Amino acid sequence: MTTTVHIGCGAGFANDRPDAALALANDLAARAGRRFLFFELLAERTLAESQLRRLNDAQSGYALRLFDFLEPVLETCLDAGIPIITNGGAANPVAAARRLRQRLDTTRHAAARIACVLGDDLLDAGIELQRWLPASLDGEVVSVNVYSGADGITDALDQGADIVLCGRVADPSLAVGPLRHAFGWAADDWQRIAQATAVGHLLECCTQVSGGYFAHPGVKDVPDLANVGCPIATVAADGRVVIGKAAGTGGCVTERTVKEQLLYEVHDPAAYLTPDVVMDLSQVRVRQVAIDQVEVSGVQGKPRPTQLKGLIGLRGKWFAEAEISYAGPGAAARAALARDILLQRCARLAPRLTPWIDVIGVASLFNDAAGQWLQQRLAQASDCQDARLRISFLDHDKALLERLLLDAESLYTNGPAGGGGVRRHIGESLATASFLIERTAVQQRLEWF
Repeated sequence: MTTTVHIGCGAGFANDRPDAALALANDLAARAGRRFLFFELLAERTLAESQLRRLNDAQSGYALRLFDFLEPVLETCLDAGIPIITNGGAANPVAAARRLRQRLDTTRHAAARIACVLGDDLLDAGIELQRWLPASLDGEVVSVNVYSGADGITDALDQGADIVLCGRVADPSLAVGPLRHAFGWAADDWQRIAQATAVGHLLECCTQVSGGYFAHPGVKDVPDLANVGCPIATVAADGRVVIGKAAGTGGCVTERTVKEQLLYEVHDPAAYLTPDVVMDLSQVRVRQVAIDQVEVSGVQGKPRPTQLKGLIGLRGKWFAEAEISYAGPGAAARAALARDILLQRCARLAPRLTPWIDVIGVASLFNDAAGQWLQQRLAQASDCQDARLRISFLDHDKALLERLLLDAESLYTNGPAGGGGVRRHIGESLATASFLIERTAVQQRLEWF
């Protein structure tokens, strides 16, 4: 009977650091007990972007860097019997599986089994969607996916999968599936599933729990942040959880890093809704038990929701931006004049559009759509000698936006003195919208390679 499971996360988003996972794989390979490694590579816009690539190329649509993450750890994990689980299949797990199958067939691991967990893509499922989707959507629908749970992952591992490629499963489910499989926990053992979900939630953003996205010099110092290590959860059959990190890596796992990640993106600590369980974190206890070892206890579970969250990807708009810099004495005043010019020009050339204008170095992150914060800050920025004006637009009319960007570039010779370093960019803007769907309308299935 399995008594201890070690589960590590090698990526927390699509463009995380692939090299960090190698130290994680080596650490897991050196441990006794059941071991699993997962990569969390999917976000809302990432999925919509993946669907666009799939529309253009039927052999594309999985996470762009999926194989950058898989390649460095593949042999280590397969040699050590460490299953790999990822949602990096994104919009096309089957295409990813076919490419991986070709790769493995040329190696001594040709017998490795690949499972795809499918069913989250509702456009492919042939489901009548009108009763579920919002009545009015601003744009062309390119994707409709549902956040599914751990059932498919558990089934795949129960049937001997070495690598599990998923689409839009919920992030914590990447850990719930392996833990259910390893310990034989029932899907309705709400207490155990809540503990497993807490593990997934703590690991899903990868190095955020081991010091990444945490450091504040002099307030929250993190050692060797340039080499921050991937996290590992050690889970006992009785549900005891200890969070650590890969050996020989930078970063730190402390009560503070764990608390921050535990509350990350949690709308209600007493009722965190996931496809697998409603997790209650209101009574959680966090205790440092050793250096880079933090025990988490007190998680409670309630029956899972009857509905699942769905995500719609929409196309049809373009995002355009232009920038120009002003430096030296009076830089803020010249940037303010450039802003006034652009507002007047936009009112004449595109009266239905309201541009967003920031002055980086004066007001950008705290700015507002009406520019009131910027206006206030410009009046107080007489000593600013380094200002970069940025104007941006969002609209369906790409040609109009391109003309507006060219007009912004004309500030070179038609604006304040000393403007330089103009940059123009336009790209497709992908929007998302969410909806709820009855759980019984969604069916996961496995496909093997």
